[in-house]
Amino acid sequence: MQVIHSPRHLGHSGHVELNDGRIVPAFEKPERVEMVLKAIAGRDLGPLVGPQPHGLDPVLRVHEPDYVRFLANVWGLWTSEGREGPALPSFWRAPGMRSIEPAALDGKLGHFSFDAGCCIVAGTWDAVQASADLALTGADLLMAGEASAFALCRPPGHHAHAGTMGGYCYLNNAAIAAQALRDGGMTRVAVLDVDYHHGNGTQAIFYDRADVLVCNIHADPMQEFPYFLGHADELGAGPGEGFNANYPLPWGTDFARWSEALAAASARIATFAPDALIVSLGVDTYQGDPISRFRLDSPDYLRMGAMIAGLGLPTLFVMEGGYAVEAIGVNVANTLEGFLQG
Repeated sequence: MQVIHSPRHLGHSGHVELNDGRIVPAFEKPERVEMVLKAIAGRDLGPLVGPQPHGLDPVLRVHEPDYVRFLANVWGLWTSEGREGPALPSFWRAPGMRSIEPAALDGKLGHFSFDAGCCIVAGTWDAVQASADLALTGADLLMAGEASAFALCRPPGHHAHAGTMGGYCYLNNAAIAAQALRDGGMTRVAVLDVDYHHGNGTQAIFYDRADVLVCNIHADPMQEFPYFLGHADELGAGPGEGFNANYPLPWGTDFARWSEALAAASARIATFAPDALIVSLGVDTYQGDPISRFRLDSPDYLRMGAMIAGLGLPTLFVMEGGYAVEAIGVNVANTLEGFLQG
């Protein structure tokens, strides 16, 4: 398994978020990647490689051009106005308001976001581009015949919609990779999202399509972020009806109950018979995660990886969440080791 990594993620540093009514340092921090690299280095899981540049064409297959333009230019606009510190959205549209991009920068920030979890600093756009290139390089490896790959993406991506950032996510790396696999000739692709939080962006991007099956195992949106998507009755729309599956679970879920959802999702994926599988790998299901409330323990990730391997599909793991920094490396490495051994 090739592990794809870029040090350019370090440009997205010093960012903040709104949490519990306070502006605090973001839980999504550079140390997450460093801990994963450290853990992988001790496991002999496969070579560490850099990404290949892909430009914006594959990104624009998933994301709206105006949104990508905004991401590329927002920091320059921020500094040209003499603003100091990170750029953080603080205004959002409500239902009934018009979806017209404002001329004012604060309006733009709200127009292209759904929460105050996506902060912009000087190196954010470069890190975001590199993160997408990691996922695209992983897709290239699968199309070249590799059985598996791991894209150590940062920032993560599964909350990003076609034209909206949120939940630490700017470009939807898993969706971009899935579309690249389709454009590369694969007939069907499945996305399995095992992050604690529902992958609302990935669901929305493929919701009306039958060529990409999206399965999400996550905390119940009645209790947990992102709150407004992720219910079990969201099955897809139009041609995509029946090709979206959500498995919402309550706070306190342990691996015994979580693995039942994975077995159900795996059965759906097997019936779909995709040419490849993308796993949105979040390990914030861990019992010690500071912003999550499931109860998986580190050995459970070995079993998770083995269950995913049981599908027997070319598989690209794309890094998403996981904020217990001291444990994130072990949990990611356990998942990959369990997959390879399984």
